[in-house]
Amino acid sequence: MPQWRQLETGQRSRLHIVELDGTDRVVHESDVAVFEAPNWAMDGSIVFNEDGWLHRWVDGVVTRIETSVADFNNDHVLDPDGEHIFATSEDGHIYRMPLAGGEAVRVTRDDDGLMAHYLHGVSPDGRVLLHIGGAARAEGAVYNIYAFDLETGVTTALTDSAKPHDGAEFSPDGAWVYFNAERNSERPGHAQLFRMRPDATGIEQLTGDDRVNWFPHLSPDGTRMVYISFPPDTLGHPANRPVQVVLTDPLARNESLRIDLFGGQGSLNVNSWAPDSARFAYVDYPIG
Repeated sequence: MPQWRQLETGQRSRLHIVELDGTDRVVHESDVAVFEAPNWAMDGSIVFNEDGWLHRWVDGVVTRIETSVADFNNDHVLDPDGEHIFATSEDGHIYRMPLAGGEAVRVTRDDDGLMAHYLHGVSPDGRVLLHIGGAARAEGAVYNIYAFDLETGVTTALTDSAKPHDGAEFSPDGAWVYFNAERNSERPGHAQLFRMRPDATGIEQLTGDDRVNWFPHLSPDGTRMVYISFPPDTLGHPANRPVQVVLTDPLARNESLRIDLFGGQGSLNVNSWAPDSARFAYVDYPIG
């Protein structure tokens, strides 16, 4: 089994819920285990991963989702049907399982030429998964955005770059794919936010500051976006860094909130908006 990330001495995992006016409250915490990547389900529960399992938080009570797979990482996305969730296993494949627990069924294929499938988005109709695929090249592994059609089994590359792409998810109306990438960066690690049409046309860069910006998530009503921002020159999206969670509009032009926290990996990897678009969740990992 994988060796899951552990808390450092004196460290805690804390699940926060943030209102649009900036009110921020901790609703669950642990000084024993690292939990990561909150999703907010339509029934009001918040789903996160911990030690290879998915868990559900409901009004302060946490229960484990019992499934046939026990090595899920923090790449998991709720099925629009409200009853299932898709998640990436450490075997590199994506599975679908009931939120209530039960068999986890693998949906991705072995013959698509990809070493891994890191899930980040699902289309509003539940048919297409957006994942980051790892492909081997002479210069090493490269990571681009792929769309996987669950009905046809066809995988389509949406980007083809030697520079890393990540965090791809659909806008609520399915008209855009939001993502972060180093595609326009002159130095490694300087990821910014972008969006493009689902057919990979019309690419627009949304942020262009000195910080390293990852994981754009639109609210269900499409009026707001939240993302995580790392210090300048950060490579990848590491854990245990002084980071910021930023609330803005879908074009990143009108920022309304910026939260300083100690976190990074696990804090905001997946879309954590409440179904009513009135609040969102994140995780921090304070020490001391």
